[in-house]
Amino acid sequence: MSTAAVQPGMSADRKVSIRFDGWEFHHVMPRISESDFEEICRQNPDLRIELDKNGNLLVMPPVSLGSGNFEIETGADLVMWNRLAKLGMVFSSQTMFSLPDGAKRMVDAAWISHEKLKALPQTEWDTYARIVPDFIIEVRSPSDELAAQQNKIKDVWLANGVRLAWLFDPAEATAYIYRADGRVEIVSGFDKMLSGEDVLPGFVFSMSVLERKMPE
Repeated sequence: MSTAAVQPGMSADRKVSIRFDGWEFHHVMPRISESDFEEICRQNPDLRIELDKNGNLLVMPPVSLGSGNFEIETGADLVMWNRLAKLGMVFSSQTMFSLPDGAKRMVDAAWISHEKLKALPQTEWDTYARIVPDFIIEVRSPSDELAAQQNKIKDVWLANGVRLAWLFDPAEATAYIYRADGRVEIVSGFDKMLSGEDVLPGFVFSMSVLERKMPE
């Protein structure tokens, strides 16, 4: 999913607003606090807004019809496995994670083990929780630059402690598998199967899910 960098703003009366790419939502200010970021999100409920580690706001555009289908299909397989395995919880693309480097980010699908969730204070469940997923999925949409998506996986998610990440490029029938030790594997072909390895024991994903099948 592509992003647009934006600048946050707040007037003397603490009214928050945004400017980005020629569009104006008013006012500007330097790096924002956690409470200011939450206020920006609250006052702009129709925007999907993230915060990078340098304090820059990022606005996430909507995805295409096809990308939306791919996102929900990949997440559905993860949910079905987890309901049987009962080893953790699955989180949607709307979930904001507060990462150790100060970033606040969302991902197309995420999974967190019960072990890690048990250590999370109850108060974190009703905010942008300070927790790092064990496993994430990103699906490249037609507007995304592949290099930018790959850098996000490495510099945002793996750098903050994600153990396993899958980046899918449905247009090229390709999956990029990123592991915590820095190894990257490229798997091509809708006939291939992916393993959740030791992070998601027993989870097997068929890349055929990403092959667009039009209704007959």
